[in-house]
Amino acid sequence: MNINIICVGKIKEKFFRDAIEEYSKRLSKYSVIKVIEVSDEKTAENASDTEIQIIKDKEGERILKHISERDYVIALAILGKQMDSVEFSNYIENLGINGKSTISFIIGGSLGLSDMVLKRADYQISFSKMTFPHQLMRVVLLEQIYRAMRIMKNEPYHK
Repeated sequence: MNINIICVGKIKEKFFRDAIEEYSKRLSKYSVIKVIEVSDEKTAENASDTEIQIIKDKEGERILKHISERDYVIALAILGKQMDSVEFSNYIENLGINGKSTISFIIGGSLGLSDMVLKRADYQISFSKMTFPHQLMRVVLLEQIYRAMRIMKNEPYHK
């Protein structure tokens, strides 16, 4: 299985980069992992709703350029389905069983995802009703994918 993580913005903090690198290395034993960063747009503090929509649309266009027709797309969205780690593992495993060879997870920028990205998504998941920095979500997502792979292989993991 190939897993893409398509995200908006670069990671500046070394501790986030180190964690991303560590989980990517651990995951390489289970699947091909590719982290794709698209550039983010600068947002004025007092941006209007129209300006926010334009920014999300520009970032969304950049995201969509990295998704193929065959990709199964999972968007991280606050209104998405919440599941525990075992449910998430089963969901990913079932995608593989049903012939989905590439899963692309999408993490939006600070303003969230554009409507066109959400429409392209085959599924939406939420890790919480709370809002997290997109840099941290990259680490959390990688950790949960790693945990899912260990669960699938009946390997020990921390509960």
